[in-house]
This record gives sequence, structure tokens and C-alpha cells, in this order.
Amino acid sequence: MRELSKTAYGGIEGKNYVPYEDGRHSKAGNLIVLVLGILLAILFAASTAYSGMKAGLTVAAGIPGAILGSGLLTIFIRKNNFLMKNILQSMATGGESIASGLIFVLPSLILIGGQVNFFQGVIVGIAGVLFSIGVLAFIQDYLLIEEHGLLVYPESMAISETLVASDTGGDSLKFMGIGFAIGGIITLLTSGFFGIVNNYISYINERTYKWRFEMEVNPMLLGIGFIVGMKISVTMFAGSILANFAIVPLIGYLAGMASEGQTVWNDATTPLNQMTVAQISGSYARYIGAGMMISGGIIGAVKLIPTIVQSVRNTLAARRGAVQGERDSAGIISLFVGVIIAFVFGFVFTGNFLMAIVGAILALILSMLFVIVAGGLTGTIGTSNLPVSGMTIASLVILSLVFLIMGWTTDGNIQSLLLFGTFIVVAISVGGGYSQAQKVTFITGGNMSEVRKFFIVAGIIGVVTVVGVITLLRDQLAYVGDSPPFALPQANLMATLSQGIIHGDLPWNTIIVGAVMGIVMQMLGLSIMTVAIGFYLPIATTAIVLAGALVRYFVEKFGDRDALDERISSGVSLSSGLVAGCSIIGLIGIILQVTHVIEPGSPTGFMGGNTIAWILLALLVIAFVLPLMGVKRKSVPMDNCE
Repeated sequence: MRELSKTAYGGIEGKNYVPYEDGRHSKAGNLIVLVLGILLAILFAASTAYSGMKAGLTVAAGIPGAILGSGLLTIFIRKNNFLMKNILQSMATGGESIASGLIFVLPSLILIGGQVNFFQGVIVGIAGVLFSIGVLAFIQDYLLIEEHGLLVYPESMAISETLVASDTGGDSLKFMGIGFAIGGIITLLTSGFFGIVNNYISYINERTYKWRFEMEVNPMLLGIGFIVGMKISVTMFAGSILANFAIVPLIGYLAGMASEGQTVWNDATTPLNQMTVAQISGSYARYIGAGMMISGGIIGAVKLIPTIVQSVRNTLAARRGAVQGERDSAGIISLFVGVIIAFVFGFVFTGNFLMAIVGAILALILSMLFVIVAGGLTGTIGTSNLPVSGMTIASLVILSLVFLIMGWTTDGNIQSLLLFGTFIVVAISVGGGYSQAQKVTFITGGNMSEVRKFFIVAGIIGVVTVVGVITLLRDQLAYVGDSPPFALPQANLMATLSQGIIHGDLPWNTIIVGAVMGIVMQMLGLSIMTVAIGFYLPIATTAIVLAGALVRYFVEKFGDRDALDERISSGVSLSSGLVAGCSIIGLIGIILQVTHVIEPGSPTGFMGGNTIAWILLALLVIAFVLPLMGVKRKSVPMDNCE
């Protein structure tokens, strides 16, 4: 059985590396590949946008994209073209990376009372895509080839191994199908579609010690928990425990001592001493969580300063000649068009010449710095752990301070600021996804110039898809009250941060408390952003994510130990299917509900109680675990035996 060479992981200069297949000067793309790639870009952009806005977490698309791409090629082309599979995984990554960026900032426009204009969102997003790819086109030889072995690109290597092992993709595709079916069926039964069965477990105590425990039985979130594993899931859930069983009860206890006539700071109709758990969370605890995320983002950005300096220094010192001769006009054109669009949308959307110039220049400079950093960091930690939030927070702080100094403080000005922020976050996110996809191309032997063009197409399609999803969901995203359908932790933070700096009308005491808590967590060596997201998200979300991690722990500890790797790999495929099934069926349900084709029910009696939700959870876990426990170790070919 052919395998990746050991030199794929280093031990040799990049210019001397012999790839798995030498297709560097040939082209594998055609119309069928383009169409299939567009479908994958739409699928992963839509599902990532939906899951990311709901849970604050996204799932990398490289591996599931490679699996689905292999299956689709088998169906439509009926031949095992390895380099075509690489193009498809690159386009899947392109769609997912767009969603991972756009959902951080663009929904903030809705949260501050504005509207997401579809045309504006698409133009800003496309500008970010083109600029990011244009910048990286000039330094990709340095990052991917000259630094071969020094920058490992762990997720790129995992995708490459998946592509090489794609002759076993039938099993992976089967498990993705099982996951899609499970997620789709449960979504059809619950509030995401017909609303026949309650899927929300809820226990709330409104007495002296006020607390809340809830869990949303959501297959998508269970699958995300399986993928991210125990460490991240437990850390997030710890943040929820801190919020719901320590901070909320403490605030409730102290508020109960308030004298009559004192009201909640942002609701003059609610007496301070009569706040419910939901009101304490919405008016006070969430701002402590925002403070934690702000401090985490700023600390993360400060820690990146040496990396930024080193990245820029290395880039300037890198050899100008392209090792593979891949540097073509596409990169130059992409960069040029991205810059032009940035200035044009600045003029058109702000209506202020000076604001357009200042905003565009700041956005371009910050984007260029953080795109370079993102490309390098992806080589160390992969895109799943890329600190996009931290880099975006640092950028928004700088933009907000400049807008404040210049006197641009109206609501319209803040919307313009957030559009510039959207450009920056898209560029950063695409920088990580693009460099990861191109490293796979280098390792496997594809044509980098060809993949760049297909990635640009996927990026543009991803922008249109995600902006369309956000526009479609605007009423749900604007929901005010307890248990919103979409938590939007990052977008809420960006809205809070930009408005807070410019208007100064926030409960700064609670934000400062959260920031101090974040500093203490940093001193204790904890992941501030992970704890803060758990603190900010509803406990119903983090509880089911933890349940998914516990399922993974069970799968790892029980069953055939020799088949552990195969079982976990199949579990990741099944989880990816859950995410896709819930997201796509959920989006279809929302479209049908918005157009009044269906009217979701409100389950009552036994079907509307906690008991049925617990039963649904048990059935979900059983349906998830049973297929995995039957996975057996694949036999090793005799040729590989020593």
C-alpha cells in the first residue's frame, strides 16, 4: 500500500521533497470538479455558519471534504483521480473558512439594531477573500516550501493522510451518511422543523440560591463535542458552571438585599431585588463573560507580537524566487482587486471620504499583518486552534479608538466600522484555510496555481452562501430574551466592544470584573477564550457539547483496543454527518417556517416535558455509539509486514 513519504513531515529541504504524486505542472480540474467543489463549498459554508452562530464553535472541513469528495468522484467520474480529490478538499476548506470568519462580525450589525445588506456583505467578504489570497500568494513558497518540516501544518498532514487513504473512504462516507440521517431525523422531530418532540431539558431554581441547568438535545452539538474532545469541552463547561452556579447565585443573593425602587441598569421596569435567573444572566453575567473574552483577546494579541515581528521579518528576508514556479498573475490580480474593492466599498458604504481612506488603510494594514501571522500559526497549531477571535478583537479595538478620536460616533459610523472589521476577520480566516489547503497541495503533489483559482471560486461562493444564511436568519439572530435560538458569542462580543468603546454606555464595572477574571485565568495557565465562551454561552449548549466529549471518552475506553484509531476516525466522520444533517435540515426548516409552508408545533404533555427530552438524548447516544462499537481493525497488507 502506498503511503506518504517520511520526508513529508520534514528532514529534507522543501525544494528537494518528492510529493506523493507529481502533478505540479499538470491540471486536474474540469467542469465536473468545479461543480462538485461548488456544492461542497456551499454545504460546508452553510453548515459552518449555522453551527458556528449557534454554538460558537466550528468544525474544520478539510477531512470531511476529502471524504465526501472521494465519494462524489466515484459516483460522477468513476475513477480514482487523486489530484481531483485534493481540489475538492481545498474548495470545501474555502467555504468553511469563509463562514468561520463572517459569522464573527457581520451579525453584529443586526445586534446593534442595523440591517445586513446582502450586497454590502458580499462585496466586503469578497474583498477580504481576494486580499488575503493575494498576500499569501507572495509568501506561500516561504511558508510552505522553504519552511518545510519547521512549520509542520498538523491539520494539513491529517488531510493528506486522509487523501492517501481514500481507498478506504467508503467506510468514512458510510458513517457520514449515518450521522446525516440521525441529525436530520431528530431535527425534523424537534423545534428545528415540525416541533413534535421537546428536546430541551431544563431545571431552574428561582429561590434564594438562584441557579440553572439546561441541556439542548442537539445532534449537531453532540457531534461537535465528539470532534473537539474532552479538554476543550470540559473547559467550556467549567465556564458555564462558573456562570450558572457561582456568579448568577452571588449576584442574585446580593441583589436581593437592594432597597425598593432600585432597578436593573438596562431595564427600569424590573426591580433589582426581583430579578430572575434569566434577567441576571442577560443584564449582568453576560457582560462579565464579555470582559473575559476581551481580556483573552487582548492578551492573545499581545502574545502574538513576537510572532508578528518574526513573520514579517522572515517574509521580507525570504527568497524572492518561487521554488516551484507557481507564482503567477492570479495572486497579483487577486491582491490588486482586493485593495481596490476595499477603498471602493469604503467610499460607497460610508459616504465619508476621510472615513473611507482612514478605515480602508487601517483595515488593509491590520489584515496584511494578521494574514501573515495566520499563515504561519496554521503551520504550528492548525486552523481549528487559530486565535481568530483574539486578532479580530485587537483589530476592532484599534479601529474603534480611531473612530472615537475622529469623532465618528453615530450608529451609522459604528456599522461602517463593523464592515471594516468584517473585511479583516474574513481575511484572517481565509489566510489560515488557504495556507492549510495549499500545504496539502504541496505535500500531495498538486498544482498550486490551479488550486489557488479553485479556492478563490470556493471563497466567493462561500461569501454569497454565508451572507445569504445570515440575511435569512436575521429575525432569529435579532431575538431578544432568554434562550435565543442562536447564541452568537463572538458577534455579541464584537457588537458590545465596538459600541462600548465609542458610546461608553455599558456596565463597565462588570466588564472590568470579567477582564480581571480573564487575567487570573491567564496566570493560572487556563485557556481564557475557551472558559469565556463557556461562560457566555447558554449552559444548554455547553452541556450537550460535553455529552459529546463523554461519548468519545466511552468509545475510547471500551471496545476493541486494536481498532481504536479506526473507531475514532469513524466517529469523527459520523460527527461531521451530524453537523451537516442538523445544519442543512435546520436551514430548510427555517426557510419553510419563514415562508409559512410549515408551522412548527409546541409539544405539550409528555411530549413537551423533560422526560421525553432525556429519552431523546438516550436514543441519540445509543444511535451514535452502536455503529462505532462494531468497527473492526482493518487488516494490514502482507506487503507491509516486516
